[in-house]
Amino acid sequence: MVKELIINSTPNGVTIALLQDKQLVELNKEQVNNNYAVGDIYLGRIKKIMPGLNAAFVDVGYEKDAFLHYLDLGPQVQTLLKLTKVARNGNFNDYLLSNFKKENDIDKAGKISTVLTKNTLLPVQIAKEPISTKGPRLSSDLSIAGRFVVLVPFSDVISISKKIKSNTERTRLRKIVEGIKPKNFGVIIRTVSEKKGVAEIQKDILDLVSKWESFMKKLPTTEPSKRILGEMGRASTILRDILNADFTHVHVNDPAIYEEVKSYVHEISPEMEKIVKLYKGKEPIFEHFGIEKQIKGSFGKTVNLAGGAYLVVEHTEALHVIDVNSGNRTANPENQEENALQVNKEAAKEIARQLRLRDMGGIVVIDFIDMHKAPNRKELFDFLKAEMNHDRAKHTILPPSKFGLVQITRQRVRPEMNIVTSEKCPTCDGTGEIKASIVLLDDIESNLDYILNEQAEKGITLCVHPYIEAFIKKGLFSKQFKWFFKYNQWVKVKAISSYHLTEFHFLSSKEEEIKL
Repeated sequence: MVKELIINSTPNGVTIALLQDKQLVELNKEQVNNNYAVGDIYLGRIKKIMPGLNAAFVDVGYEKDAFLHYLDLGPQVQTLLKLTKVARNGNFNDYLLSNFKKENDIDKAGKISTVLTKNTLLPVQIAKEPISTKGPRLSSDLSIAGRFVVLVPFSDVISISKKIKSNTERTRLRKIVEGIKPKNFGVIIRTVSEKKGVAEIQKDILDLVSKWESFMKKLPTTEPSKRILGEMGRASTILRDILNADFTHVHVNDPAIYEEVKSYVHEISPEMEKIVKLYKGKEPIFEHFGIEKQIKGSFGKTVNLAGGAYLVVEHTEALHVIDVNSGNRTANPENQEENALQVNKEAAKEIARQLRLRDMGGIVVIDFIDMHKAPNRKELFDFLKAEMNHDRAKHTILPPSKFGLVQITRQRVRPEMNIVTSEKCPTCDGTGEIKASIVLLDDIESNLDYILNEQAEKGITLCVHPYIEAFIKKGLFSKQFKWFFKYNQWVKVKAISSYHLTEFHFLSSKEEEIKL
């Protein structure tokens, strides 16, 4: 399996596409100034205690108060409260907690009103980003994730990923971590630690301890509801979690992000630094790698499959429903049961990709084509489980019911990815009224005259739909050639296939859009 990461930076944020064997399987968007990413730690102020919910609402600076349930406080929340109070009241420099006395664990079946009170200051970590009308979901059971391990303060427990099956390897990793980890810190050993050496794991733990020290130094002076410690950028986070020998290329179109990613890859896996490439092509990076077309074809209500079958994806407030339709598939007209199995397996593979691609969470109900034989239903269930093994989000799959329904619960920590695949009508621009296309060139030339004569811009680029680009460049004495004689400078014309017919934009010599 060959993996590639394509990173597209725009003024509005960064979009990261993960390809497996050239097929788009994950799409992540990181908005400019995204201050509520999973893993960020804030100094929260308790705004309201809700005994009926056994939860509290916390001010972390978001427009809606964040939600903190009693079960998300963590067993050592009393120690965290004590540490926060001591650190903010005086000169505290025992950053590694070597002499700091821990409090007793809280009762698992206790009440939040016995632990927290209104206006209490408490460091909290974003567990779920703001979704829809809800504010962030919080946890005060703090942890700092690295490439090979996760550091957990106020604990001495060493946990090992269940995906590491070998008892010999589990024992080896446990002994390594026992000799490295500082007192009063627990460690969760991640799956990627398997077969890694002492030096790599030690460096990871030291980096995480350094981040904890940074958190401790900022804790006394951070204003309430402000961020204390931020998670790294989304691109680096994805690389931290999934970078392995299968990766062949990481393409980036922004020099600053290129340097950041290259530096991070050099830090965690120096031998793979060469796979990070700075894209300098003239066409947009997503169009160059065929991602734009895949995005348009993969999102939307209907998803077509290669064999002629298709999926219908519907979203409700409480769950997602996916219906599998055989379409015009007639692979084996003599055996409907075999046909149903083949269509269902093809659909299962695409559904596993769609869940990752759209980051659909919560409850997902899939209506597969009915199959009457129990062995076929089991084969489909096993096939779907195998395809879902590539999904990093926690999920549970129930076997097909007698009605052919499969239920999946999938962890949701970020807003679902929603891409608009329909385009505005090129004639009416969505208004239902026709705009005379004969004046389009007049609009372009009017804006061009203003930019070149009034604003005195140089080296501009006109971005238009491919049809309009062909018209402007048509013939020996084309519109583009006439502009050259009129303005004494060459105006570049670039075709952008994602534009609707009458859309156009001007870019400066620095590739920044000129606002009109």
